[in-house]
Amino acid sequence: MVRKSIFIIFLSILAHAAGFAKQIKISGTVSDSEGLPLEIVNVQVKNSANGTYTDAKGRFSLTLNVADSCTLVFTCLGYNKVEQKFTELSQDLIVNVKMRVFSYELEGVTVTGSRRLTNNMETIQTGKTRLAADATGGSVESFVMTAGTGVSSTNELSTQYSVRGGNYNENMVYVNGVEIYRPILIRSGQQEGLSFINPDLTADVSFSSGGFEARYGDKMSSVLNVNYKKPEAFEAGVSGSMLGGSAYVGNASGRFSQITGLRYKRGTTLLKTLDTKGDYNPSAIDFQTFINYAILPKLNLSLMGNYSENTYDFNPSTRETSWGTMDTQKNFTVWYGGAERDRFRTAFGAATLKYDISDNADIALQISAFQSTEEENYDISGDYWMSNVVADDEEITGVGSFMEHARNYLKSRVMNASLSGSLGVNRHTVRWSAAFQKENITDRIKEWQLQDSMGYSLPQSENSLRLANNLLSQNEISSNRISGYLQDTYKFRIEKGIFSLTAGLRGSYWDFNREFILSPRASLGFIPSKNQNLNFRFASGLYYQAPFYKEFRMTVEDEDGNQHIELNKDIKSQRSIHFVLGGDYNFKYDNRRPFKFTTELYYKKMDRLVPYTVNNVRIQYYGMNVSDGYSAGIDLKLFGQFVPETDSWVSFSLMRARQRIDGQLVPMPTDQLYNFSLFFTDYFPSYKRIEFNLRAIIADGLPFSVPGNEYKNGVRTPMYRRVDMGFTYRLLDENDEKRRYSAWKYFKNIWLGVDFLNLLDIKNVSSYSWFSDINRNQYAVPDRLTGRQINFKFVAEF
Repeated sequence: MVRKSIFIIFLSILAHAAGFAKQIKISGTVSDSEGLPLEIVNVQVKNSANGTYTDAKGRFSLTLNVADSCTLVFTCLGYNKVEQKFTELSQDLIVNVKMRVFSYELEGVTVTGSRRLTNNMETIQTGKTRLAADATGGSVESFVMTAGTGVSSTNELSTQYSVRGGNYNENMVYVNGVEIYRPILIRSGQQEGLSFINPDLTADVSFSSGGFEARYGDKMSSVLNVNYKKPEAFEAGVSGSMLGGSAYVGNASGRFSQITGLRYKRGTTLLKTLDTKGDYNPSAIDFQTFINYAILPKLNLSLMGNYSENTYDFNPSTRETSWGTMDTQKNFTVWYGGAERDRFRTAFGAATLKYDISDNADIALQISAFQSTEEENYDISGDYWMSNVVADDEEITGVGSFMEHARNYLKSRVMNASLSGSLGVNRHTVRWSAAFQKENITDRIKEWQLQDSMGYSLPQSENSLRLANNLLSQNEISSNRISGYLQDTYKFRIEKGIFSLTAGLRGSYWDFNREFILSPRASLGFIPSKNQNLNFRFASGLYYQAPFYKEFRMTVEDEDGNQHIELNKDIKSQRSIHFVLGGDYNFKYDNRRPFKFTTELYYKKMDRLVPYTVNNVRIQYYGMNVSDGYSAGIDLKLFGQFVPETDSWVSFSLMRARQRIDGQLVPMPTDQLYNFSLFFTDYFPSYKRIEFNLRAIIADGLPFSVPGNEYKNGVRTPMYRRVDMGFTYRLLDENDEKRRYSAWKYFKNIWLGVDFLNLLDIKNVSSYSWFSDINRNQYAVPDRLTGRQINFKFVAEF
């Protein structure tokens, strides 16, 4: 009996202990006020040593014993502490927490102004792209030109930009993880049409001006990374202006979601402000779709498709250009005949199959294809005269004519297949990829120019008719590239603050020139505990500019003066070593409005460079690695709420970019001593429905070369100055009472706007046309950009 009692008591004690030993799991995610995941958030059981950190996707998981209550404490540098109390812990819980910056939040605060950067990728908010005054019609790139650190653009007709001394071809663009290519033959902003990125479909944009990670490809200057939306419900919108229009629709149903956009651009009214008058008929249309389907809970298929067609038809009639000084004015007048007909058609498709192995590991197979068919045809003749005007007396200095002819055709096809993955282990995030790419390019170029001055053809010959210049190309190339990378991001916290270390290695092989390149890259970020308003970062690495057709086309001249293009199989990748040191200081003005001041110093040592010239947006390379150089400077940017509840920013850069050619140190074509840009927004204090935005750019002129002394860049264009201003009126918002009526209930927001493009009517210079007289005197006639233009627009969301 005693033994039985002892046994019963013993079983009771075990059962009681087992009850206390029963465990549950609390898991979830931590994000900021904008819904973006926060990593390295300390999740701690209050008054306990039990705790963990969130991973790169903001996820955490804790195991606790069953108890009556528990309090979790969430802490992260730069964010307010969050405490959540739970009672009657008897089963697993899922907890999602949002953390606020500085315990203060205003609607419309941009993420860039609040998040702490521990790497060299900055987030750029583009939510008001369609409402801003912009000559390109509201492109993502136009926001990058002012919001991106170290970015410069001096052509309002183009979405191309240069970064810290690099040219347009040195910038990478990724959309949903796929590298985007652009047409090759385009020579002017008038021909460019629409850029690939559709702002209506864009979810988030990040940008790096240098020192970027190994997962981004082999180019020397910058990377722009864009992700498209994955709608969770129905959304749609339409917009229109004198420059074009767009429409999009997105929806989600069960495991399926899609978003599709259509854009149209027609800049006839803008082009009519150019010095060259005539019948401009440009048009561009672009169709894109992004589809996601969850085949299984952990297996997702993404499809992205694009087709675009850009046409440029132009019948010039006259041109009048004046330049010079107050004392001596030069006039250049042309009477044209002929026409230009250009066609650029591109098609793109990508499929990504992604499998989530676990919460911390995934693998993805991606296949993409790009094709571009480009045609450039023109036969244009002109009769011109040049004169000097001194004290109202006009003296003719040159009379002549010219003929220009082109039948240019280029077809490019790029196919890529890659396998990539990521793995999170403790505080490490490992990423890797292996890719194969096939490139096919067919090039048929036939163009020439004849010049006549005072009845003599130039260059003058007693025995034959000589052309001023001519070019012939009949080339085809089929090549293969193999590339891959491996990188690790390790984030840890010590008493002095949070550190983020990313190191990676990228390799690539191209069978055209049998070159293998290896690119090590690393960056370190630090947020000090003593002053959470500061953060610092340093990045360095070896970066290559892998050739893509343009760089290895050599122009060869025979004994008769005829020029043709040969492909240089000895070309090597251009090379650059980056050193980037930067930091941010976050503060509040008037204890209310958040600001961020960013400073970055950089130095890029470059060798194996291929010299080039820039004419408008056309880049023509020398075709051989014959120079070396450097780029160094400082970038400053102040971002914040200059006016409460609106985002504005101002940036200023100083830079020097030099290269050594034939033992002589000369400016690079992108060398700019200074660059100032401003984006400012405001509203009427008593009537917030009316908003105002202003974009201003003041930049140093760019160097250029004179004929016969190419690549030496001994002359410089005037400074670039431009101001665009816009007003928008919010006719309807989602909280309006009028939405109750049938006419308005289908709309979410409606805006009406007017833009004053080039408010000060300053016609900037994009390039120069060169004309000679019989005495071989060279005359540089400035090719000016657009003048003042008023643009009316509307935007509606459903």
